[in-house]
Amino acid sequence: MADETQTEAQDPESAATVVEKAPDTEAEKTEPTEEEAKKLHQTVDMRDIGPCKKHIKVTVDRADIDKLLDKKFSEMVLETPVPGFRPGKAPRKIIEKRFHKDVSDQVRGEVLLQSLEQLADEHDIAPLTPPNLDPSKIEIPKEGPFIYEFEVEVRPEFDLPNYKGLKLRRPVKTFTDEDVTAEERRLLAPYGSMIPKPEGNAQIGDYLVTDMTTMDGERMLSSHKEITVRIDPRLALKDGIAEKFGDKVKGANAGDKRIVDIKLSDNVADEALRGKTVQATFDVKEIKSLRLPEMTHEFLHQFGVHSPDQLRERLLVLLNRRLEYQQRQSAREQVLTQLAAATQWDLPQDLLQRQARRAFNRRVVEMQSAGMSDDEIRGQIRVLQQDTLRSTAAALKEHFVLQKIAEIEKLDIDEQDIDDEIERIAVQNDESPRRVRARLEKEDLMEALATEIVERKALDLILDSAEYEDVPLEKGEGAVGTMEEQAVPGEMHDSTAAPPEEKEQSPAAEDKPAEEQS
Repeated sequence: MADETQTEAQDPESAATVVEKAPDTEAEKTEPTEEEAKKLHQTVDMRDIGPCKKHIKVTVDRADIDKLLDKKFSEMVLETPVPGFRPGKAPRKIIEKRFHKDVSDQVRGEVLLQSLEQLADEHDIAPLTPPNLDPSKIEIPKEGPFIYEFEVEVRPEFDLPNYKGLKLRRPVKTFTDEDVTAEERRLLAPYGSMIPKPEGNAQIGDYLVTDMTTMDGERMLSSHKEITVRIDPRLALKDGIAEKFGDKVKGANAGDKRIVDIKLSDNVADEALRGKTVQATFDVKEIKSLRLPEMTHEFLHQFGVHSPDQLRERLLVLLNRRLEYQQRQSAREQVLTQLAAATQWDLPQDLLQRQARRAFNRRVVEMQSAGMSDDEIRGQIRVLQQDTLRSTAAALKEHFVLQKIAEIEKLDIDEQDIDDEIERIAVQNDESPRRVRARLEKEDLMEALATEIVERKALDLILDSAEYEDVPLEKGEGAVGTMEEQAVPGEMHDSTAAPPEEKEQSPAAEDKPAEEQS
């Protein structure tokens, strides 16, 4: 049976109706295949009700419902024992009256399942979450067609512009002995000890013992006494980022005061301060330097090396691997910017709220694959968390673009790809593959790993055809130190939490998107 499809395209708030019906001309009347004969005759009415949201109404012809009901009751007449009648001899009307509800429930379930599968096969809906459909609240009417409707979040619809031959800027850097020494200090810091530095002259890698006061104009926001802060190029508080921290405090001595700008998170307790830049005064009490541990053979063995020179060689490899990660991140941002400029689409806030954790998980896997340390990952995630919804929106748009390219190019992964990636992470982190797999499973990152591999394949395809202009790596892309103090007192707002009424309606807000459940 050849289907005739009629699509009526209207504005985003109007309906687009797709009607599937049997052919009505002699020329079209061909012998249906077995698969076509089993298809339901249904009308699908779809309309956009917001960004990435559709309202779908499905009407199944009464003839299909009656056919299934008749089949069920015919089977029951032969098989169902009824008191007072020999097997198979009970009048059909008695069977229908007695078992009408049970049979209707069975038919409803079968029709719903077949209808939804047919809907998925014949229409490009690409749901992000299961539809808000409760089968128990749907009934088969005694007369007329079977109708059900629901709302569903779907992937945004957009046309991809040309993604091959893009012109990209690539940050480059040749690492010096000074860079390797700084990285060595970062690696060995947890094993060293802090000692006073009476001559002062604070440098990157030193520590400040300081009081910190944050101000918004003349208004004091918070005050912290005798805190110890490592000097890194950037400093991430729980609720803000000091982008120029290293530059501002470099050269400080005991008794000095240094003022540093802090860009506040969009999640601070005071709504009026969200996203605002405030000033922090660091009243330096003491400068301390790091005394590195003695580089004995036993100590170096825990890093998989046997001499200080071997350690420095390994650190140079790590620095170049991190540079490769920064190059790929820079390329991703440029690719997304160029592709997004040609296709504008919004993401609903409730979707961003639910997807924030998955977006962070994907970033964590990428950084682990790049061989970054736990401290480095913690600092980068702290930066992303300052503006959760905006960083999640960027990550999701990137995800949708790369996923669509993967579909167009028919890129896929298998178990061998997963095993190879786990092996790669294990080698980079000097762990066994079994231990890496166990950690990823425990932290619920296996799904993120699979997504990251697919997206990497799509990005590799774009980057292989790109044209590059090499530019120096910017200073601002250096290490991020962290501290637990807040610039603004009060409990941080969780921008990823669903509103109370939404929690009541959908307790499983963390359910996996339908496209990620396979």
